[in-house]
Amino acid sequence: MRWKLHVRFGGRAGETHLSRDGQGAPVRPNQFDETADYRRLKLANVVDEYTREALAMEVDRSITADKLIDVIEGLVVTHGAPEHLRMDNGPELISWALRDWCRLAHTRTIYTEPGSPWENPFVESFNGRARDELLNIEEFATLTEARIVVEAWRMEYNTWRPHSSLGGLTPAEFKRRWVDQYQPACS
Repeated sequence: MRWKLHVRFGGRAGETHLSRDGQGAPVRPNQFDETADYRRLKLANVVDEYTREALAMEVDRSITADKLIDVIEGLVVTHGAPEHLRMDNGPELISWALRDWCRLAHTRTIYTEPGSPWENPFVESFNGRARDELLNIEEFATLTEARIVVEAWRMEYNTWRPHSSLGGLTPAEFKRRWVDQYQPACS
């Protein structure tokens, strides 16, 4: 199984917030996703290149390399170790901790050139869809609410959304059919 990792540092660029009392001139631009109390949210999205399945959408106030390793290790338990991780050059992704984990897990790292999103098309497409269908629409009151809503969206994306690149199947159905066809039956 091949999957790749991408940390989403997004924002609705150009949007502004009104002052806390709701009156007056905008206070600052919204550069990141955030909760209603203006505290930052970051997302780490893990997408399988082959099945297009969103394996994880980790939501937190900050995401460190150690946090990413925990997410990946949890996925390895369920899905096995990936052949490679395709990532951009965010500080969490180029950290020695993550590189060491990949080396010990015999997982290659593939880094995209800065400013070259076309080198990571599947996760960029996923991020755009998540931005348009989720992050631009929802306002999260708390971190817990953000985690619940994002996970519900991820599950819907995997189980109810057909993809033309998968022959009109959802990622979950495509994966199930692949496993049924290519994995040996257990005796």
